[in-house]
Amino acid sequence: MLNPFRRHKGTIMCAKSFSAAGLSILIGATVGTTTLAAEVNIYSYRQPDLIAPLLDAFTTETGIKTNVLFLKKGLVERLKAEGENSPADVIMTTDIGRLSGAKSEGVTQPVENAAVNGAIPENYRDPEGHWFGLTTRGRVIYASKDRVDQDTITYEELADPKWKGKICIRSGQHAYNVALIASMISHLGEDKAEEWLAGVKDNLARKPGGNDRAQAKGIFAGECDLGIGNTYYVGLMMTNDKEPEQKDWANAIKVLFPNSNDRGTHVNISGMALAKNAPNRDDAIMLMEFLASPKGQEIYAEQVFEYPVDPNAKSTEIVQSFGDIKPDPLGLDEIAKNRAAASVLVDKVGFNN
Repeated sequence: MLNPFRRHKGTIMCAKSFSAAGLSILIGATVGTTTLAAEVNIYSYRQPDLIAPLLDAFTTETGIKTNVLFLKKGLVERLKAEGENSPADVIMTTDIGRLSGAKSEGVTQPVENAAVNGAIPENYRDPEGHWFGLTTRGRVIYASKDRVDQDTITYEELADPKWKGKICIRSGQHAYNVALIASMISHLGEDKAEEWLAGVKDNLARKPGGNDRAQAKGIFAGECDLGIGNTYYVGLMMTNDKEPEQKDWANAIKVLFPNSNDRGTHVNISGMALAKNAPNRDDAIMLMEFLASPKGQEIYAEQVFEYPVDPNAKSTEIVQSFGDIKPDPLGLDEIAKNRAAASVLVDKVGFNN
């Protein structure tokens, strides 16, 4: 396996080229002529432009350089193939499934750090210290401003026959929906969660598909009145100057935070983990401390239109415009335990058929 951060003429270079494969970028990794400068190598599922301001701020504050290998898929598989020779120090990704999956596949190591633990609430970190949430996104209801009068809703209500033919959603097997269904299993039990999911299926306006933005587009087009999506997509649509039609999709919907009057809205995370064979462990821990800090969380949350996990860190005005969120306090490790059962339920009720 090639080292994606091999030395070349005094600079850390990526073994893969900057091609359409989009596998890597380099962020200011100049080194000395004789000794390699302090650095951290990051394997990331997050788009490079989303984390660049965050990493630039870390470098400015500490002098430690960062190198990023961006992968659209296969991050865990790559780490396993590289084994002890892997240059990866820190993993940055989204979704509890990916983070817990990295732990279960043995490509992470535990971190016991007072600064990190102090900044990240217990329900947003692995009990054994293998992964840590940095920002959260709510799995919310996009509702038509024109056709839906109510301003409150519950996930349970999505199975109510009054919504028959009015709900749009992406694939039930997508990680975001698997996590939501897993949370419903945690709250309702598997039998009632199955009954609920079958009810939601009966209310679908069309076959599940597309991404979360496609559900807002469906509402704008009048194909459905409700859609299920993540909060951050609303911010991405609201600010999309390259595809201004998405601003129309965002303007057609209002965000409803399910179960705000009881347990709260299901949230998922963007997070980090320390790679099992991190060659620059001390510098990697410093990066993790920075990412976990209120400053780091605020920079990250601003870039991705998400909520900092630290209640003392501020959300941006755009995120605040979505409305107040009351996060479900259910531990994400509990949700991760039910992901396999949730995936089975999707197929059992024929949700995607």
